Amino acid sequence: MAVKTLIMATNNEHKLREIRQILGDRFQVMGLADIGCNTDIPETSDTLEGNALQKARYVADNFGVDCFADDTGLEVDALGGAPGIYTARYGSLNGYGDSHDSTANIRCILDKLKGQTLRTARFRTVIALVRDGREYLFEGRVEGRIVDQLRGTQGFGYDPVFEVEDTGLTFAEMGPDEKNRLSHRGRATEKLISFLSGNS
Repeated sequence: MAVKTLIMATNNEHKLREIRQILGDRFQVMGLADIGCNTDIPETSDTLEGNALQKARYVADNFGVDCFADDTGLEVDALGGAPGIYTARYGSLNGYGDSHDSTANIRCILDKLKGQTLRTARFRTVIALVRDGREYLFEGRVEGRIVDQLRGTQGFGYDPVFEVEDTGLTFAEMGPDEKNRLSHRGRATEKLISFLSGNS
């Protein structure tokens, strides 16, 4: 049986690596660079769903291929659900470093939570799939809390300060297999796989 090819609307190597690990040999995942798309696709929606759809639609409309895209947000209860859609650039929006700077993002979050006892949070990933002109959404979420110091060396982004509920471990303290099994992106991707497997 031929391996199906999926286009993911990202050039983020961390995301591509995680998705490829989750999918294993079931699908071949190509990024935007693989189809010659070097555009910084705008994300102007005020929801994760809207941003994911915006990226997937752009690729489908401009390159004529089926495509999926994700948007992920960290929602911290003590911050009223922030950073949410601003997760990747939260630090820079608050005067900490450059956009998409993980160190700055973490420092910003930890500073804002200093002295806070309420540290519950969740990660949500929404995957949008545009296939044969139709649109589908798949959501994955994981509950946890923000710890007060970095722990672990695996993963990327906020992984060193996000402790997964009922595990006692941050994502950065987990190996790739364990993280992918528990993570928001892993759960959303499994829903995508289930849909594709039943509608191939």
